[in-house]
Amino acid sequence: MNRREFIKIGGLGAMSLFLSGCGLSAVAETKNASAESSISEGKLMKIVVINSSPHSERQSTSRYLAQKFIEGAQSKGHEIFTFDAANEDTHPCRGCDSCGMDGPCIFNDAIENKLMPKMLDADLLVLVTPLYYFGMSAQLKTIVDRFYSRTGRLNGKKSLILATAWNTADWTMAALINHYETLVRYMNWQSVGMVMATGCGYRSAVESSNFGEQAYNIGANL
Repeated sequence: MNRREFIKIGGLGAMSLFLSGCGLSAVAETKNASAESSISEGKLMKIVVINSSPHSERQSTSRYLAQKFIEGAQSKGHEIFTFDAANEDTHPCRGCDSCGMDGPCIFNDAIENKLMPKMLDADLLVLVTPLYYFGMSAQLKTIVDRFYSRTGRLNGKKSLILATAWNTADWTMAALINHYETLVRYMNWQSVGMVMATGCGYRSAVESSNFGEQAYNIGANL
């Protein structure tokens, strides 16, 4: 089965939040966007959080958003698995097609052995990245490219993206948003939201913004 057969047209799901600058603009896409049942259906979820910043937990702005989201999700009893894409043993997809889009990958690394089993079992995948040259980090892109080995089996999950950037221009996150929305359509995911934190180039900036609260609230409202 080839890649094109997996292209699906799907909406962004129950709720999409676009946060930019120091303000909040929420776009609800269904009548019950804020209802708990619209996302978790009242059940405890298995959530995989993929951090991709090479900075430490103490310094990283994107890891800060991830931790606030995790706190919110754990407050409701959801199960969390985190993967450190910047510091684990990972390899980029070689496009060899040995996996046949249904695994195993030729690389016997942390993606294949630690992350992939958790992603296959997950209800929600959380992509966490600093903005590098107006796109996701290379560390996160490595993970995304390796989705190829299980394209069909990763299809139809829920997703969320958390991102931080120095810049504050209204177009700062445009390319990343477009990439994420295209990925959501291709994988037939249901996006539960975005936190696009601009003007957050250093830790104190994101800590003093309302982005952490918004990330927490998305987790707490699953």
